[in-house]
Amino acid sequence: MSTAPETIDRWMQDPEDERLEFKAARHRYDFEKLIEYIVALCNEGGGRMVLGVSDKKPRQVVGSEAFREPERTRLGIFQRLRLRVDVEEVAHPRGRVVIVHVPSRARGTAIHANGKYLMRAGESLVPMTGDRLREIFAETGPDFSAEICSGATMDDMAPDAIEEFRRLWMAHSGNDAIQDLSPDRMLEDAELLVDGQVTYAALILLGTPTALSRHLPQAETVFEYRSRESVSHQQRVEFREGFFRYYEKLVDLVNLRNDRQDFVDGLFMRQIPTFSEEVVREGLLNAFCHRDYRDGGSIFVRQDPRHLMVESPGGFPAGITEENILHRQKPRNRRVAEAFAKCGLVERSGQGMDRMFERSIREGKPVPNFAGTDAHQVVLNLDGQVRDVRFLKLLQEIGLETLASFSVEDLLVLEKVFHEEPLPDALRPRVPRLLDVGVLERVGRGRGVKYMPARRFYKTLGKKAAYTRRKGLDRDTNKALLRQHIRENAKEGCRFHELRQVLPALSYEQVRKLLQSLRREGAIRPEGTRRHAIWFPVDES
Repeated sequence: MSTAPETIDRWMQDPEDERLEFKAARHRYDFEKLIEYIVALCNEGGGRMVLGVSDKKPRQVVGSEAFREPERTRLGIFQRLRLRVDVEEVAHPRGRVVIVHVPSRARGTAIHANGKYLMRAGESLVPMTGDRLREIFAETGPDFSAEICSGATMDDMAPDAIEEFRRLWMAHSGNDAIQDLSPDRMLEDAELLVDGQVTYAALILLGTPTALSRHLPQAETVFEYRSRESVSHQQRVEFREGFFRYYEKLVDLVNLRNDRQDFVDGLFMRQIPTFSEEVVREGLLNAFCHRDYRDGGSIFVRQDPRHLMVESPGGFPAGITEENILHRQKPRNRRVAEAFAKCGLVERSGQGMDRMFERSIREGKPVPNFAGTDAHQVVLNLDGQVRDVRFLKLLQEIGLETLASFSVEDLLVLEKVFHEEPLPDALRPRVPRLLDVGVLERVGRGRGVKYMPARRFYKTLGKKAAYTRRKGLDRDTNKALLRQHIRENAKEGCRFHELRQVLPALSYEQVRKLLQSLRREGAIRPEGTRRHAIWFPVDES
């Protein structure tokens, strides 16, 4: 993206509106304030924030020293908002201008900063109204959980479920006044009742078994446990009642056979549960927020000694894929998700999937995957087996303070590099920072570049030979091997494809450059055209 100075001059004549914001920012600009403006612009359909231009007419380019490292700023924005924002520097004749290009929000999704959904009102930022938020959330279609369940009444609500909801909401909000609200008033305030009528969300979360069987029998969760060798399950428990009546019982069923895996850490023995309770809870909550209650199927939780599978009816919501699920969340049942958020069970920002991936990596386990997902169901697969204890030792050696600053994408890069797996293009922008902090090393250059954990970690892990294998030989040694092979085959000469076999870890370009270096030194010579050249040693007599 490249903006011409003339374009900035034209913008300066336009009025500020929801899509354009000017700030002088001569010396600096507060990052938190930038985040808030990005949120507002994004919620209003996208736009630009221009730093280095006075905001009062007649506007002038005054130059700005703010955000001297655009890439670092872009990364900071992404870590805060999970939003890809371009930060551009323009060398205007009258001074440096920084343009922050803000994309539009996705349909049905509102962006927030620290829980504040913001929009522009003149030159000010103000919270979005409840009506405006509801309009946005309704863009992707009606929320089934917010609809009224005809025939359901407060008598269909389980008193113990209501009190559990009250306890969690009060504990999370710190609002003791919730204790004094009548059940009807509390559920009205939580929008689980609308004008005294029961929503499907209220039924899903608080309903009695009789009420669910009568009004929404598919709101059922089935737990099954089976040993790895067995085809049939050893235990099956069916729950058809309000979520707040059985959620903890369901987690307890998983933990009942949640074995711990031991590994030695120096003189001590550490234990890791096969299934992290945090990951299990997030997986279950996601199923409730995203399942399609118009589908007649049930949620299934299937466990064996090393695997846990959560199947929920309905495929991914529109716009959500396995590739973007870390950064985008769009609950089908927004009223249910809002109730969970009030209780502190989920974040409205939808970062639960981030936590699942991060916890799995930190425990040395494979990240969650969605094998078996199709248009009719979402299948979340959790593998509880620790892949390699050495990776846990690597994380420990990196240190808690450094790891605390890592995003889930940083951890994904580290995991893939450690296990020598291909690095997806989407993760490559994370590599420079890991190189800067000394966690990774670069091997090779250009297209053949690879990455590996830093040398000091291999020494700690007692794998110095593995470091040498992955790092490869130095340049002079590689040249010596090529030269020796050409000497040994001086009579018939060596073709290029044969020389690549001498150094299989190097790329085509890396081997070509080594040969050219040897040729310039007068050690070897080619015969024939470049592509079909045969290499011979130079007679040193």
